[in-house]
Amino acid sequence: MKQYKIGYIFLVCSILNLSSCTKNFMTSTTKGRLKANYDAAAFNEVYVEGIKQKLLGNGGDALKYLEQCIKINPESDAAYFQMAQIVVANGDLKDGKQYLAKALSIDEENMWYLTMLAGLYYQEKNIDSSIIYYEKAVKYFPEKENLQLTLGNLYSEDKKYDKANSIFESFDNKYGVNETSTLSSIKNLIAESKYDDAMAKTLSLLKEYPDEIQYNGILADVYRGKGENQKAFDVYNKLLERNPDDPQVQLALCEFLLTDKRYRELSLLLNTLVLNMKVEKDSKISLMARVIEAPDLDKEFEEKLVISLMILEANYKDDNVIPLLRPELMMNEKKMVDASLRLEELIKINPDNYYAWEKLLVVYLQMKDYNKLVARGEECATKFNTSLPAKLLYANGALELGKYSVALEELKKAEILAGDNKDLMVQVLTMRADVYYRMKEFIKAFETFRNAMKINSDDLTVINNYAYYLAEQNSNLKEAEEMAKRVIEKDKGNTTFLDTYGWVLYKRGKLKEAAKVMESIINKGDKTDAVWYEHYGYILKKQKKCEEAVANWKIALQIDSTKTDLLKEIQSCGK
Repeated sequence: MKQYKIGYIFLVCSILNLSSCTKNFMTSTTKGRLKANYDAAAFNEVYVEGIKQKLLGNGGDALKYLEQCIKINPESDAAYFQMAQIVVANGDLKDGKQYLAKALSIDEENMWYLTMLAGLYYQEKNIDSSIIYYEKAVKYFPEKENLQLTLGNLYSEDKKYDKANSIFESFDNKYGVNETSTLSSIKNLIAESKYDDAMAKTLSLLKEYPDEIQYNGILADVYRGKGENQKAFDVYNKLLERNPDDPQVQLALCEFLLTDKRYRELSLLLNTLVLNMKVEKDSKISLMARVIEAPDLDKEFEEKLVISLMILEANYKDDNVIPLLRPELMMNEKKMVDASLRLEELIKINPDNYYAWEKLLVVYLQMKDYNKLVARGEECATKFNTSLPAKLLYANGALELGKYSVALEELKKAEILAGDNKDLMVQVLTMRADVYYRMKEFIKAFETFRNAMKINSDDLTVINNYAYYLAEQNSNLKEAEEMAKRVIEKDKGNTTFLDTYGWVLYKRGKLKEAAKVMESIINKGDKTDAVWYEHYGYILKKQKKCEEAVANWKIALQIDSTKTDLLKEIQSCGK
């Protein structure tokens, strides 16, 4: 069964509604402050043209007209709101929040502004800020029960269980057992580990709706929370006995077996589900994808899974996505050569299957087979000349082979395809900076990194890479340390970012701190990386701990035999 995460249907729907509807927003300006003596006729003419360009999909032109609107009337909350919608649609949450905050400063009681801003904070996983704006929405619109329910769900996710329960109980008292607030209340109780209370409410729901699959699933979740997994399994078995061909029941039981790692029972049910044409194709693909990604799959189950995937392929011969599931399984099993061969077969059968091409390029990248990546990447980028991922993968291969002019040319094309999408543009610029760095054009590389950071100053990968390259060149080391520290404060467990921070500290001469960082990475127990031991070795050498340095360099060479430069370091350190 799916894990019960609060989905906040209203939260999502409000964002979707705001992205397409304009009728309500025009009227909202009546609540806002109006600039005295502004040319209303000129404003309306420009505003209408801005909305027209927005609806035509010309976001850049729409923004220009809306900016003119602001110049005519700086107190137009509607113009700021429309601008927020446009930039958010392009993935720019930061500017979207700023525009919405400006709109709210003009009309602080606008429900649409409040809920959209709350939704943006929720997308950023900033639940506290999302709660603040929903609390304001509930305050201004106490009659809107959907706002209260969404706030309750947010409280629950933020582990403010008492506040959440207070809201849900008020609805239960008002309406009795129902499919909205009672369900949310049960999920809140499960999250709070109050399984007996959750059980009582679940049974009251099931008394009203005994065959409802979702409620039976929740009952199973309660049993699992109480450590009674067999009872949870029995719930699904009874459902399956009563509804043997029901697609929801089969999917729910598969989800439960997968979550509970009962792979033997799962293997028996998978073929039944695959052959059940009542189950939607997309649901089968989604389930199989999660099964493939599951941990601790044994060899026997994997063999049976391959058979299930082949049956699925046979049932949907014209589908371009389903054939990729087997290569995906091979990739998860680290059988990269097998995956590449299967993908090559798929491309030979259907040369127009773009998904197979893209997956093949990803496989060659992971294999570090840059010759094949470049050869096939050139074909793919030419055949599918509007595919940005194809051009980035091709450029990546060219970069690794030292074909810098090819890489830069592909990145130029990728930049055009990225258009107004800031996230994609940052990706293109980051790779271009890498190319310049490899070309030893350090000024261009650092300038490109700064341009990327102007677009998104919060992209941790860009900041990390920039800091690392500055350290490598012993340039602006204080700035590099500040950036690297900022990155690890945002993502404390990322070993790549920690390695950069340790390396920058080493370059700054802060050897004790650097050694501590590297020791923490190595002791984390994550998959080892030769670079960690290489860097730690240099730190130890600087601390005049030669034997320990040599020991770490030897480990680095065992992991990655191409690091032949370390052989000289080992010899010199030994002397």
